[in-house]
Amino acid sequence: MSWTYLVPIVLLCASNVFMTFAWYGQLKYPAAPLWAVIPISWGIAFAEYCFAVPANRIGYRVYSAAQLKTMQEVITLAVFAIFSATYLGEALKWNHLVAFGCLALAAYFGFLKA
Repeated sequence: MSWTYLVPIVLLCASNVFMTFAWYGQLKYPAAPLWAVIPISWGIAFAEYCFAVPANRIGYRVYSAAQLKTMQEVITLAVFAIFSATYLGEALKWNHLVAFGCLALAAYFGFLKA
């Protein structure tokens, strides 16, 4: 497998870690004022863009835009599942796993040669 296939996946994983913290990291600090949380989240989201934009630019050489978006969504859910369980301490339940499985199946169909 060429690095062109792998690099976008690695970069999308990194970008999703940053975006998950940008969007949901502040939930652990409900007393923090919004005026402080919003610029901090924007700063974290900037780092996310520094990974996502090259991921899509490089990935578009070998993947379609629909495939890149599908990958991004599956990676987002995987990163969020780990984040919510480890950082927020929320339990993953059977229905979450079934929903994730359905989305993974949808991703499978997105990569079929039509």
